Amino acid sequence: MFEILDLASRQRTKAKKVEVLQKYGDLALKSIMIWNYDESVKSALPEGDVPYSGYDEQTVYKGTLTEKLEESARAMYEANSFSLGNVDANARTTIRAQAKNLYHFIVGGNGGLAQTRREMMFINLLESVHPLEAHILVLVKDKNLESAYKIPADVVKEAFPDIQWGGRG
Repeated sequence: MFEILDLASRQRTKAKKVEVLQKYGDLALKSIMIWNYDESVKSALPEGDVPYSGYDEQTVYKGTLTEKLEESARAMYEANSFSLGNVDANARTTIRAQAKNLYHFIVGGNGGLAQTRREMMFINLLESVHPLEAHILVLVKDKNLESAYKIPADVVKEAFPDIQWGGRG
């Protein structure tokens, strides 16, 4: 997902951004865009930084998962290594593979789920995906994707005319 959003973001014209999104668009990308840009979709997760409470991290590092993701992303930029490649050495999953589970994190998606369980599931999801994909999910939960990727809502709406915007609340 990172490669697609990064490529679309780097395009200079609206038409090129639309072209990239359409070329690589799939259900997972559309789900992310709907969660981020559809005002009728409300996140069932608290806004802001995602707290991290892993045992090893508590003994070595105090902070939030969001800060750890930003550090990982910065290290990847410095190493100029962004691709998951064919095999991820850490056996991480992807947003694409987990898209079917995103409904747990929006209002109305799984109303019977306890909030604590929902938040733990989200943290587990973030820990299971590539750090740059985890960063995307953190941005999307707060409808803040545009702060990192230059992909405005009108570009997304033009790229995916089949999406019905609104009325999901």
